[in-house]
Amino acid sequence: MDYVPISPHFLLGQHFSAIAAAGPIVGPIVAGVAFGWGPALAWILIGAIFIGGVHDFGALVASIRHQACSITEVVRRNMTRRAHLLFLGFVWIALVYIIVAFTDVTAQSFVGKVTLEDGSVVSGAGIATSSLLYLALPVLMGVLMRYGKLSVGWATLIFLPLVGVAIWLGQRIPFNIEAWLGVDTATAVRLWSVALLAYCYLAGVVPVWALLQPRGYLGGCFLYAAILSAGAGLLIGGKTVQYPAFNAWTAPSGDTLFPFLFITVACGACSGFHAIVAAGTSSKQLRRETDARLVGYGAMLLEALVAAVSLACVMMLATNDPLVKKAPNMIYANGLGEFLGVFGVAKAFGVSFGLLAFATFVYDTLDICTRLGRYIIQELTGWKGRYGRWAATAIMAATPLVFVLRTATDGQGNPVPVWKAFWNLFGASNQLLAALTLLGVTVWLVHRYRARWIALVTGLPTAFMYVMSVWALIVLLRAKTARAGWWRDPVPWVTALLIALAALVLIEAVRILIRMLRPPPAQTRRAEAEAPAG
Repeated sequence: MDYVPISPHFLLGQHFSAIAAAGPIVGPIVAGVAFGWGPALAWILIGAIFIGGVHDFGALVASIRHQACSITEVVRRNMTRRAHLLFLGFVWIALVYIIVAFTDVTAQSFVGKVTLEDGSVVSGAGIATSSLLYLALPVLMGVLMRYGKLSVGWATLIFLPLVGVAIWLGQRIPFNIEAWLGVDTATAVRLWSVALLAYCYLAGVVPVWALLQPRGYLGGCFLYAAILSAGAGLLIGGKTVQYPAFNAWTAPSGDTLFPFLFITVACGACSGFHAIVAAGTSSKQLRRETDARLVGYGAMLLEALVAAVSLACVMMLATNDPLVKKAPNMIYANGLGEFLGVFGVAKAFGVSFGLLAFATFVYDTLDICTRLGRYIIQELTGWKGRYGRWAATAIMAATPLVFVLRTATDGQGNPVPVWKAFWNLFGASNQLLAALTLLGVTVWLVHRYRARWIALVTGLPTAFMYVMSVWALIVLLRAKTARAGWWRDPVPWVTALLIALAALVLIEAVRILIRMLRPPPAQTRRAEAEAPAG
């Protein structure tokens, strides 16, 4: 059910929309507002080309060379079973955090409303309607392509314009659960979070042709349209850079540029989650190994482009603009509205377009994360068949409820959105996952080639990402444990567990690398020299 080879161009759209998520939007915007756009842009460019692209391409090729198995299985075959189990645990926790952060940030966009400077109103309930319509379109598209023999070209021509119809229709038929159920905004966000996790369960058990592939392709095309239109508007719109290139070494929140810039930008430059997608689902859909460069490295560069466009939405704001204090999805949507306005598109439609683009990134990632988490649970438990798949998916979709239904607070005890409380932890664990993936790829390359170039290509990125990520996690752990009653909060315990798992995986890898690179004993060399030729 999960092995379905497809065209690399079709797969690129699905893979890109799956890895992008809200990371290259939220991360660069938060980092740009905190430290200035200069450091964020520099890390996006350097990180994506020399670390993120290498990481994604390396993970995809490593999976292909191991019969399209997961990156955790690559670790098992080239390291030890102990390292494999430790890595599985780390990956599973990271996937849960990804689902928590992206579920909440999406649910937040489905409530409330925004009044634009021209007086028009964009309602979160309208975005919810557009999102529901958007999710229905790929199901119909998948059925028609599989049973009606609809070609990719015709499917694109028919269904991509329907996404525009969904955007237009959403603001006219708002799905307003606050008014319908008589609940406050916080309760509405929780209800939407539960609904999104229910969607995660459904998406995790249906065949890939029924939702994952058509939604991924349709979402990829939609996102290409968002990038191209925003890029064109950015280039010809004559917008002025107003936000400072550099703010300070320390953000108002107390986070320092080193190491928090790197974990805040997160997916826009490098992301461990990409390896899980590449080796978890994308490698099972490649037609041939030569397609890996386009899908793996190419999608990372596209994500860096999304991050740069997101950062541009900050660059054109003045420091005293009220939008600076708004949520990242609103800054992004406002920016897209400004860019599309260059072509005469109404600001309200442009903002709705931006918010749906934001939600589209997240949908693709939520169901991918749930499916990958299901793989891990089944691998650990040995659950097989239909019931094993259903049970494992239920566990993966239900676990984030522990976090999204909590009331999150900041360092001063003030209530904050759940995504904001979890973003640094998500970023640090995600970047550390990238470091551990690069570590696994390095061990495989040493095992296979034993060449010095490996240390430069994957070894140095591994060391840099590992140091920055562990440093950030330690700072976060110290801040969490300094608060009264910290032991009742599950976050510091999970943070400590992540640090411990990462340290143990590193120890295992170093032991194996030393054994691989150690010269053979004298007796072995003598026996080889005395062996008869031929």
